[in-house]
Amino acid sequence: MYPRHPRHRRAPALALLVGVLCALLLVGCGSGKDAPAPEATASQEAAPPSRSAGQPTPAWAKGFATVPEAALPAEARQTLRLIDAGGPFPYEKDGAYFGNYERILPRQKRGYYREYTVRTPRERDRGARRIVAGRGGEFFYTDDHYETFKAVLR
Repeated sequence: MYPRHPRHRRAPALALLVGVLCALLLVGCGSGKDAPAPEATASQEAAPPSRSAGQPTPAWAKGFATVPEAALPAEARQTLRLIDAGGPFPYEKDGAYFGNYERILPRQKRGYYREYTVRTPRERDRGARRIVAGRGGEFFYTDDHYETFKAVLR
């Protein structure tokens, strides 16, 4: 019988090491520490909350992904300027009551929220993007027609 080459003696040890590392990765991935709470909504799972240049997250935005106003699409920033100015708005439904039927936004009395269209380039209709404004000064942005919302930090 021929003596084994030194490289062949290391192969089982290397395979064992790779197996141990894979097992550790699988255990770490399944720890459940990063899993969202069962009651979390799609808007809350979309992205972890972020902060705008050290600005603390306002109480009304807690639990929502946030986006600084400057990071919104240009059309959304234009819509915010129109809201601040009180109009005129390009779409007939702008300023209509938002019913919050999806119950993603914090519950408020009927008429608390109003919705505004964010123009989508190359769309023939209103598209899916909206700004929803609350009477308390809160603003939410959605780009998927109310499936998810981000709190707008101004």
